[in-house]
Parts: sequence; structure tokens; C-alpha cells
Amino acid sequence: MTDEKKTILVVDDDPFISTIICEALQGDGYKIEKASDGEEALAKIEKLVPDLVIMDYMLPKMDGPQVCRKVKDNPQIKYVPIIMVTAVTDVKEKVQLLEGGAEDYIVKPFDLEELLARVKVVLRRTRQLNVEVNNITKLPGNTAIIKEVEVRLESGEKFAVCYVDLGNFKAFNDRYGFDSGNRVITELAKLMKRVVEDADVQNCFLGHIGGDDFLAIMPAGYAEHFCIELINRFDIFIMSMYDSKDTKKGYILAKSRSGELVRFPIMRLRIAVVSNQKRNLISLGQISSIAAELKEKAKMKDASNYVKDERRE
Repeated sequence: MTDEKKTILVVDDDPFISTIICEALQGDGYKIEKASDGEEALAKIEKLVPDLVIMDYMLPKMDGPQVCRKVKDNPQIKYVPIIMVTAVTDVKEKVQLLEGGAEDYIVKPFDLEELLARVKVVLRRTRQLNVEVNNITKLPGNTAIIKEVEVRLESGEKFAVCYVDLGNFKAFNDRYGFDSGNRVITELAKLMKRVVEDADVQNCFLGHIGGDDFLAIMPAGYAEHFCIELINRFDIFIMSMYDSKDTKKGYILAKSRSGELVRFPIMRLRIAVVSNQKRNLISLGQISSIAAELKEKAKMKDASNYVKDERRE
């Protein structure tokens, strides 16, 4: 059995083969999702961000390699590992599968024990590379964030990094409990995704640093819209997380770090925006340092707000 309940998406238009693979994986302790064509597979990968995809080479609507390329071209899901199931025996074509982004392949007809072994190897390799997504938000973590920032810095493109966190989250978590805190974290991740999707802006990356800290990377010209829209949606949502008495008062009573009973206002969103539009950015360390200064400015305001770095070289 697996140590963790990993989610695997099985993509095959043959119900018989799909059932056999799914039953074997379920027997080995995995949670299973299914798709029967390429378009459905891509939609589910974007929505669910599974821990692994096992996908047939030949699929209706969009074949396996096409799906694989779209996944690897999307900053948000490119770290999802894919095992391709293929009848191809030519060495050059197998190499093309790997160069196209598949982490591994297995040739039909295959032994289920071999498939399960390959699944374990790919998941272990992914874990060692620390590119697994956060279990709560399904967003990439710190290693993926570092890689993404490095790619943007090397590209020379104009981009913005938005550091997103929550004011008064700990007090809320203490007052309403761990499950409610997790729901806020989950919903914030969903709101960030929806804002990006609704604007239909390409080349955006969302990551979860940890706890109530998030990061978004996007084309520089889109950052202000992202911040305004995210704040508007969050401020509406967060009111539903407090009971009516607390929303009426506008604060909750909770203990501070020193143990004193203190009034903590309704949770607010704070965003620090660092961009290379006016200054040259050379490292993640520099970006993080600038963001830390901006966060302190954002904390001075009672309402949800964003602060942009306006300094030039």
C-alpha cells in the first residue's frame, strides 16, 4: 500500500483496459479519476491537478502527446508527471515521447506489476524533486516557485510577482478552528485561479509558499487588474466565514502572542507587487527582499490592499 493517498488520473478510451488499470491502482491504495478522451483529460488535469497521469497514446479528440505538450506548456500544471501507455516499439518514437514531456512510458501489452512499479518510481522521483503540489490548495510549492522565477528572470520578459497573504489569519484560525482555516486557504487558491481564468491572460503561474502565503507570477501589465479583482472577490467571500455577531462587530476577540485578549479585525488580503518594468531584477532573493518591505506598508492599512514597487534603478 502507498504511504499517502495519491490521486492518479487514468486516461483511456477502452473501458476494459481502463477498468483493469483502475482496479490495480485502487488495490495498491491510490485514489482514481478517469477520462476517456484527450480534451476531457486536459480539463481534469487543470481542475484536479492529480499526482500522476497514466495516459494512452491514441485518444479521441486529442492524442496523448498533444495533451502532454499542453500540460508541459502550462506553468500551472507542467509539474504533473505523465506515464504514456503506447504500442510504439520504435526507439526513436519512444525517445520523442520522453522529449515531449512524458516522465515514463510503458509498452502494450504490459504487466500490471510492471505498471505499478513504474508508478511508484515516478511518484518517488517527483517527491525527491520536491515538485509535488500542496495537498490543500493543489498549487505548486517552493521548489516549483523558485524554478518559475528563474525562468522568468532568464527570459528577459516584463513580469510581476505578487506576494499574497492574509492579515489576522492566525486569530481567525484560533477562534474558528483548523478546518475553517483550511477552507479559507482553499478558497483563496480557488479565487486566484478564477481571477486568472476569467481574464484569460496567458503565462500566469500560481504557487503556494505555505500557510497563508501565496505567490502569483504574471505579465507585468496584468498585475494591477489581478490585485483589484482578487481583493474585491476575497472581501465578499471572507464575510461568509465569520458568524453574524462577529461580522456586525467587525472584529473577533483572540489572544495575542503574549497571551493578552486583543481585538482582531475581519481578515484582510495584503498583496506586495514586485515588477521589472522600472527596475532590473536579478534574483529571487532580491524580489523577496523588496516584497518584504512592501508587505510592511500593506500591513499599515486596515482594509485589503496591494502595494506596488514604484522605485526605479
